Amino acid sequence: QVQFVESGGGSVQPGGSLRLSCTYSGVFVRINSMGWGRQVPGRQRELVAHMVNGDNSVYQDSVMGRATISGDFAKRTLILQMNDLTSEDTAVYYCFANVRLPGAPGSANYWGQGTQVTVSL
Repeated sequence: QVQFVESGGGSVQPGGSLRLSCTYSGVFVRINSMGWGRQVPGRQRELVAHMVNGDNSVYQDSVMGRATISGDFAKRTLILQMNDLTSEDTAVYYCFANVRLPGAPGSANYWGQGTQVTVSL
């Protein structure tokens, strides 16, 4: 299995910034991608940003230009820096990794426990 340790959530005023951190561990055959998703109650979880093969970063349109994802596949760490936050960014943020575990026929997404981000005055 995959274990995650997430940190950095909290409350921030509109226009502020947050830095989310994630460290994940486990025994993997392959790490395909890692990133962050978020979910608001009553809505589907959505991808915010992810890194593919350690160097190709992909962002959701709504965070383009405001978010920067960085990480180290070898160290299994992941950072999401988000700036100019708005109330629309309020959600539970989840770290994820798409990996193949030993003995598994293919790869799958594994998610952390989530950290709350609240943007309000």
